[in-house]
Amino acid sequence: MIETFVNFGTPLALKQAFIDEIIKAQDVVDLYGPLQNAIALEHSTIPPYLTAMFSLKPGVNDLIIEFIRGIVVQEMLHMTIAANILIAIGGEPEINTPNFIPKYPGPLPMGIGGEDFKVGIEAFSMDLVKKIFMRIELPENPIALYSANPPSTIGAFYKELKNKIKELQPPFAHFNRQVTSKTMKKQWFTEDKLFEINDMSSCERAIDIIVVEGEGTSTDPMQAHNLPAHYYRFKAITQGRRLIKCSNGQYGYFGEAIPFNVEDVYPMKPNPKIADFNNKPAIQSRIKQFASYYSNLLDTLHQAFNGDPALMDKAMGFMYDLRVTAVGLMQIPLGDGKNAGLSFEYIPLKER
Repeated sequence: MIETFVNFGTPLALKQAFIDEIIKAQDVVDLYGPLQNAIALEHSTIPPYLTAMFSLKPGVNDLIIEFIRGIVVQEMLHMTIAANILIAIGGEPEINTPNFIPKYPGPLPMGIGGEDFKVGIEAFSMDLVKKIFMRIELPENPIALYSANPPSTIGAFYKELKNKIKELQPPFAHFNRQVTSKTMKKQWFTEDKLFEINDMSSCERAIDIIVVEGEGTSTDPMQAHNLPAHYYRFKAITQGRRLIKCSNGQYGYFGEAIPFNVEDVYPMKPNPKIADFNNKPAIQSRIKQFASYYSNLLDTLHQAFNGDPALMDKAMGFMYDLRVTAVGLMQIPLGDGKNAGLSFEYIPLKER
Protein backbone atom coordinates (compact mmCIF):
# COMPACT_ATOMS: atom_id res chain seq x y z
CA MET A 1 0.00 0.00 0.00
CA ILE A 2 1.26 3.49 -0.83
CA GLU A 3 1.28 5.71 2.24
CA THR A 4 0.03 9.25 2.06
CA PHE A 5 2.24 12.06 3.26
CA VAL A 6 2.60 11.31 6.97
CA ASN A 7 5.78 10.94 9.00
CA PHE A 8 6.39 8.61 11.91
CA GLY A 9 9.18 8.46 14.47
CA THR A 10 11.26 10.92 16.41
CA PRO A 11 14.12 12.96 14.94
CA LEU A 12 17.57 11.76 15.98
CA ALA A 13 18.84 13.67 18.99
CA LEU A 14 22.43 14.74 19.44
CA LYS A 15 24.16 15.19 22.77
CA GLN A 16 22.88 18.38 24.40
CA ALA A 17 26.46 19.32 25.27
CA PHE A 18 27.13 20.18 21.63
CA ILE A 19 24.25 22.65 21.53
CA ASP A 20 25.23 24.02 24.96
CA GLU A 21 28.71 24.67 23.56
CA ILE A 22 27.15 27.02 21.00
CA ILE A 23 24.84 28.71 23.51
CA LYS A 24 27.73 29.39 25.91
CA ALA A 25 30.04 30.80 23.22
CA GLN A 26 31.43 34.20 24.20
CA ASP A 27 33.73 34.81 21.26
CA VAL A 28 33.79 33.90 17.59
CA VAL A 29 36.66 31.45 18.17
CA ASP A 30 34.32 29.48 20.44
CA LEU A 31 32.32 28.62 17.31
CA TYR A 32 35.24 27.02 15.49
CA GLY A 33 34.63 23.68 17.23
CA PRO A 34 30.87 23.56 16.53
CA LEU A 35 31.44 24.45 12.88
CA GLN A 36 34.09 21.74 12.58
CA ASN A 37 31.51 19.37 14.06
CA ALA A 38 29.03 20.50 11.41
CA ILE A 39 31.55 19.74 8.65
CA ALA A 40 32.20 16.29 10.12
CA LEU A 41 28.47 15.61 10.42
CA GLU A 42 27.70 16.56 6.82
CA HIS A 43 30.55 14.34 5.65
CA SER A 44 29.60 11.37 7.85
CA THR A 45 26.60 10.34 5.77
CA ILE A 46 28.50 10.39 2.47
CA PRO A 47 30.33 7.02 2.89
CA PRO A 48 27.18 5.00 3.76
CA TYR A 49 25.14 6.72 1.05
CA LEU A 50 27.89 6.22 -1.55
CA THR A 51 28.22 2.55 -0.63
CA ALA A 52 24.49 1.92 -1.00
CA MET A 53 24.51 3.72 -4.35
CA PHE A 54 27.56 1.86 -5.69
CA SER A 55 26.06 -1.50 -4.70
CA LEU A 56 23.10 -0.99 -7.04
CA LYS A 57 23.63 -2.43 -10.50
CA PRO A 58 22.58 -0.14 -13.37
CA GLY A 59 19.33 -0.98 -15.10
CA VAL A 60 16.08 -1.44 -13.19
CA ASN A 61 17.49 0.39 -10.17
CA ASP A 62 18.60 3.49 -12.10
CA LEU A 63 16.04 5.83 -10.53
CA ILE A 64 17.11 4.85 -7.01
CA ILE A 65 20.74 5.44 -8.03
CA GLU A 66 19.74 8.89 -9.30
CA PHE A 67 17.93 9.72 -6.04
CA ILE A 68 20.87 8.74 -3.84
CA ARG A 69 23.42 10.44 -6.11
CA GLY A 70 21.47 13.70 -5.80
CA ILE A 71 21.47 13.40 -2.01
CA VAL A 72 25.23 12.68 -1.91
CA VAL A 73 25.99 15.75 -4.03
CA GLN A 74 23.87 17.89 -1.69
CA GLU A 75 25.67 16.48 1.36
CA MET A 76 28.93 17.54 -0.27
CA LEU A 77 27.40 20.98 -0.82
CA HIS A 78 26.35 21.20 2.84
CA MET A 79 29.82 20.15 3.96
CA THR A 80 31.30 22.88 1.78
CA ILE A 81 28.88 25.51 3.10
CA ALA A 82 29.79 24.64 6.69
CA ALA A 83 33.48 24.88 5.77
CA ASN A 84 32.94 28.27 4.10
CA ILE A 85 31.24 29.66 7.22
CA LEU A 86 34.16 28.49 9.35
CA ILE A 87 36.62 30.03 6.89
CA ALA A 88 34.63 33.29 6.76
CA ILE A 89 34.91 33.80 10.53
CA GLY A 90 38.62 32.99 10.61
CA GLY A 91 38.74 29.24 11.23
CA GLU A 92 40.55 26.48 9.36
CA PRO A 93 38.66 23.28 8.48
CA GLU A 94 40.40 19.99 9.30
CA ILE A 95 39.45 17.28 6.84
CA ASN A 96 42.35 14.89 6.28
CA THR A 97 42.80 13.26 9.68
CA PRO A 98 41.97 9.68 10.76
CA ASN A 99 39.47 10.95 13.35
CA PHE A 100 37.50 12.92 10.75
CA ILE A 101 35.96 9.71 9.38
CA PRO A 102 33.51 8.02 11.78
CA LYS A 103 34.21 4.48 12.90
CA TYR A 104 31.73 2.46 10.87
CA PRO A 105 29.63 0.81 12.18
CA GLY A 106 29.04 3.30 14.93
CA PRO A 107 27.32 6.53 15.92
CA LEU A 108 27.49 9.67 13.83
CA PRO A 109 29.41 12.77 15.00
CA MET A 110 28.14 14.58 18.11
CA GLY A 111 26.63 11.34 19.40
CA ILE A 112 23.64 11.66 17.09
CA GLY A 113 21.11 8.93 17.77
CA GLY A 114 22.90 7.75 20.89
CA GLU A 115 25.30 4.87 21.32
CA ASP A 116 22.67 2.36 20.19
CA PHE A 117 22.26 3.98 16.77
CA LYS A 118 24.86 2.36 14.55
CA VAL A 119 25.52 3.52 11.00
CA GLY A 120 27.46 1.05 8.91
CA ILE A 121 28.90 0.55 5.44
CA GLU A 122 26.43 -1.78 3.75
CA ALA A 123 24.92 -2.71 0.41
CA PHE A 124 21.59 -1.16 -0.49
CA SER A 125 18.47 -2.68 1.04
CA MET A 126 15.02 -1.35 1.86
CA ASP A 127 15.72 -2.12 5.52
CA LEU A 128 18.83 0.07 5.40
CA VAL A 129 16.85 2.96 3.93
CA LYS A 130 14.00 2.62 6.43
CA LYS A 131 15.97 1.97 9.62
CA ILE A 132 19.07 4.09 9.01
CA PHE A 133 18.86 6.60 6.16
CA MET A 134 15.34 7.81 6.93
CA ARG A 135 16.19 8.03 10.63
CA ILE A 136 19.24 10.17 9.84
CA GLU A 137 17.22 12.55 7.68
CA LEU A 138 13.99 12.69 9.72
CA PRO A 139 13.10 16.41 10.04
CA GLU A 140 13.12 18.29 13.31
CA ASN A 141 9.51 19.32 12.67
CA PRO A 142 7.96 16.57 10.55
CA ILE A 143 4.68 17.54 8.99
CA ALA A 144 1.64 16.28 10.91
CA LEU A 145 3.72 15.82 14.07
CA TYR A 146 4.07 18.15 17.02
CA SER A 147 6.11 17.97 20.21
CA ALA A 148 5.90 20.38 23.12
CA ASN A 149 9.42 19.36 24.15
CA PRO A 150 11.45 19.00 20.96
CA PRO A 151 14.72 17.05 21.32
CA SER A 152 18.22 18.37 20.65
CA THR A 153 18.22 17.72 16.93
CA ILE A 154 20.43 18.54 13.96
CA GLY A 155 17.94 21.26 13.01
CA ALA A 156 18.14 22.69 16.53
CA PHE A 157 21.95 22.65 16.30
CA TYR A 158 21.90 24.76 13.14
CA LYS A 159 19.26 27.08 14.60
CA GLU A 160 21.42 27.81 17.65
CA LEU A 161 24.49 28.20 15.45
CA LYS A 162 22.72 30.79 13.32
CA ASN A 163 21.45 32.65 16.40
CA LYS A 164 24.88 32.72 18.04
CA ILE A 165 26.68 33.97 14.92
CA LYS A 166 24.07 36.72 14.67
CA GLU A 167 24.62 37.59 18.33
CA LEU A 168 28.42 37.71 18.10
CA GLN A 169 28.42 39.61 14.78
CA PRO A 170 31.84 38.38 13.62
CA PRO A 171 33.66 40.22 10.85
CA PHE A 172 33.25 38.12 7.71
CA ALA A 173 36.46 37.89 5.69
CA HIS A 174 38.83 35.49 3.88
CA PHE A 175 36.62 35.55 0.80
CA ASN A 176 39.42 34.38 -1.52
CA ARG A 177 39.76 31.17 0.53
CA GLN A 178 36.11 30.15 0.23
CA VAL A 179 34.92 27.54 -2.24
CA THR A 180 32.11 28.97 -4.36
CA SER A 181 30.49 28.19 -7.69
CA LYS A 182 32.70 30.92 -9.18
CA THR A 183 35.93 29.23 -8.05
CA MET A 184 34.93 25.99 -9.78
CA LYS A 185 35.35 25.41 -13.50
CA LYS A 186 32.60 22.81 -13.71
CA GLN A 187 29.09 23.77 -12.62
CA TRP A 188 28.80 21.29 -9.75
CA PHE A 189 26.70 23.75 -7.75
CA THR A 190 24.71 26.80 -8.84
CA GLU A 191 25.45 30.34 -7.65
CA ASP A 192 22.27 30.43 -5.57
CA LYS A 193 23.52 27.41 -3.58
CA LEU A 194 27.27 27.90 -3.19
CA PHE A 195 28.09 31.56 -2.76
CA GLU A 196 30.49 33.76 -0.84
CA ILE A 197 29.77 34.12 2.89
CA ASN A 198 30.47 37.84 3.28
CA ASP A 199 27.87 39.09 5.78
CA MET A 200 25.21 37.90 8.21
CA SER A 201 22.56 37.75 5.53
CA SER A 202 24.57 35.39 3.31
CA CYS A 203 25.52 33.32 6.37
CA GLU A 204 21.87 32.87 7.37
CA ARG A 205 20.92 32.02 3.80
CA ALA A 206 23.65 29.38 3.64
CA ILE A 207 22.57 27.71 6.88
CA ASP A 208 18.96 27.70 5.68
CA ILE A 209 20.04 25.81 2.54
CA ILE A 210 21.56 23.04 4.67
CA VAL A 211 18.43 22.70 6.79
CA VAL A 212 15.81 22.99 4.05
CA GLU A 213 17.55 20.62 1.61
CA GLY A 214 17.97 18.05 4.34
CA GLU A 215 14.66 18.44 6.14
CA GLY A 216 12.26 20.52 4.06
CA THR A 217 10.23 23.03 6.07
CA SER A 218 7.57 22.52 8.73
CA THR A 219 4.89 23.06 6.07
CA ASP A 220 6.41 21.79 2.84
CA PRO A 221 8.50 18.67 2.08
CA MET A 222 9.88 20.24 -1.07
CA GLN A 223 13.08 22.22 -1.47
CA ALA A 224 14.13 24.23 -4.51
CA HIS A 225 13.37 22.97 -8.04
CA ASN A 226 10.42 20.94 -6.71
CA LEU A 227 12.70 18.24 -5.28
CA PRO A 228 11.71 16.57 -2.01
CA ALA A 229 14.05 17.03 0.96
CA HIS A 230 16.26 14.04 1.76
CA TYR A 231 13.92 12.25 4.16
CA TYR A 232 11.05 12.36 1.70
CA ARG A 233 13.24 11.13 -1.17
CA PHE A 234 14.33 8.13 0.86
CA LYS A 235 10.74 7.45 1.85
CA ALA A 236 9.71 7.62 -1.81
CA ILE A 237 12.22 4.82 -2.50
CA THR A 238 10.59 2.62 0.14
CA GLN A 239 7.11 3.46 -1.15
CA GLY A 240 8.05 2.74 -4.75
CA ARG A 241 6.53 6.01 -5.96
CA ARG A 242 7.61 9.64 -6.27
CA LEU A 243 6.15 12.17 -3.85
CA ILE A 244 3.74 14.56 -5.58
CA LYS A 245 1.36 17.32 -4.63
CA CYS A 246 -2.20 16.06 -5.00
CA SER A 247 -5.24 17.97 -6.24
CA ASN A 248 -6.37 18.60 -2.64
CA GLY A 249 -3.12 20.42 -1.89
CA GLN A 250 -1.68 17.60 0.22
CA TYR A 251 1.30 15.43 -0.67
CA GLY A 252 1.30 11.72 -1.30
CA TYR A 253 3.47 9.00 -2.78
CA PHE A 254 1.36 8.62 -5.91
CA GLY A 255 3.80 9.79 -8.60
CA GLU A 256 6.02 7.96 -11.07
CA ALA A 257 6.95 4.40 -10.11
CA ILE A 258 10.40 3.86 -8.57
CA PRO A 259 11.25 0.24 -9.46
CA PHE A 260 13.61 -1.90 -7.39
CA ASN A 261 15.08 -5.31 -8.21
CA VAL A 262 16.70 -6.92 -5.18
CA GLU A 263 18.63 -9.27 -7.47
CA ASP A 264 20.46 -6.28 -8.94
CA VAL A 265 22.36 -5.47 -5.74
CA TYR A 266 25.93 -6.63 -5.19
CA PRO A 267 25.97 -8.83 -2.03
CA MET A 268 28.71 -6.79 -0.34
CA LYS A 269 30.19 -7.94 2.96
CA PRO A 270 29.03 -5.31 5.47
CA ASN A 271 31.56 -3.08 7.21
CA PRO A 272 34.76 -4.53 5.72
CA LYS A 273 38.11 -3.35 7.06
CA ILE A 274 41.51 -3.61 5.43
CA ALA A 275 42.79 -5.78 8.30
CA ASP A 276 39.99 -8.31 7.72
CA PHE A 277 41.78 -9.56 4.60
CA ASN A 278 45.30 -10.24 5.87
CA ASN A 279 44.94 -13.80 4.55
CA LYS A 280 43.71 -12.60 1.16
CA PRO A 281 46.42 -10.16 0.03
CA ALA A 282 45.07 -9.61 -3.49
CA ILE A 283 41.66 -8.52 -2.18
CA GLN A 284 43.25 -6.59 0.65
CA SER A 285 45.31 -4.64 -1.87
CA ARG A 286 42.17 -3.67 -3.80
CA ILE A 287 40.36 -2.55 -0.64
CA LYS A 288 43.38 -0.53 0.45
CA GLN A 289 43.48 1.04 -3.01
CA PHE A 290 39.88 2.22 -2.57
CA ALA A 291 40.64 3.59 0.90
CA SER A 292 43.70 5.34 -0.54
CA TYR A 293 41.58 6.97 -3.24
CA TYR A 294 39.13 8.17 -0.59
CA SER A 295 42.04 9.49 1.46
CA ASN A 296 43.21 11.38 -1.65
CA LEU A 297 39.74 12.91 -1.85
CA LEU A 298 39.91 14.07 1.78
CA ASP A 299 43.42 15.48 1.25
CA THR A 300 42.21 17.44 -1.76
CA LEU A 301 39.16 18.75 0.12
CA HIS A 302 41.44 19.82 2.97
CA GLN A 303 43.64 21.75 0.55
CA ALA A 304 40.60 23.29 -1.16
CA PHE A 305 39.26 24.51 2.20
CA ASN A 306 42.65 25.80 3.32
CA GLY A 307 43.80 28.22 0.68
CA ASP A 308 43.35 26.56 -2.71
CA PRO A 309 39.59 26.60 -3.49
CA ALA A 310 40.17 25.79 -7.17
CA LEU A 311 41.01 22.23 -6.11
CA MET A 312 37.31 21.58 -5.40
CA ASP A 313 36.84 20.55 -9.05
CA LYS A 314 39.51 17.89 -8.59
CA ALA A 315 37.90 16.72 -5.34
CA MET A 316 34.47 16.33 -6.92
CA GLY A 317 36.06 14.42 -9.77
CA PHE A 318 37.71 12.06 -7.26
CA MET A 319 34.30 11.32 -5.74
CA TYR A 320 32.89 10.25 -9.07
CA ASP A 321 36.03 8.29 -9.95
CA LEU A 322 35.58 6.19 -6.81
CA ARG A 323 32.72 4.38 -8.51
CA VAL A 324 34.94 2.44 -10.92
CA THR A 325 37.08 1.05 -8.09
CA ALA A 326 34.04 0.44 -5.87
CA VAL A 327 32.08 -1.54 -8.45
CA GLY A 328 35.14 -3.61 -9.31
CA LEU A 329 35.55 -4.52 -5.64
CA MET A 330 31.91 -5.41 -5.18
CA GLN A 331 32.16 -7.97 -7.99
CA ILE A 332 34.84 -10.03 -6.19
CA PRO A 333 33.29 -13.09 -4.46
CA LEU A 334 34.64 -14.02 -1.04
CA GLY A 335 33.43 -17.61 -1.18
CA ASP A 336 30.83 -17.28 1.56
CA GLY A 337 28.00 -15.83 -0.50
CA LYS A 338 29.26 -12.30 0.06
CA ASN A 339 31.43 -10.08 -2.11
CA ALA A 340 34.28 -7.75 -1.21
CA GLY A 341 33.34 -4.22 -0.28
CA LEU A 342 34.43 -0.72 0.61
CA SER A 343 36.45 0.55 3.54
CA PHE A 344 36.50 4.25 4.35
CA GLU A 345 39.66 4.28 6.43
CA TYR A 346 42.02 7.25 6.26
CA ILE A 347 45.47 6.15 5.12
CA PRO A 348 48.38 8.56 5.70
CA LEU A 349 50.05 9.67 2.49
CA LYS A 350 53.31 7.79 3.11
CA GLU A 351 51.38 4.51 3.52
CA ARG A 352 49.36 4.70 0.30
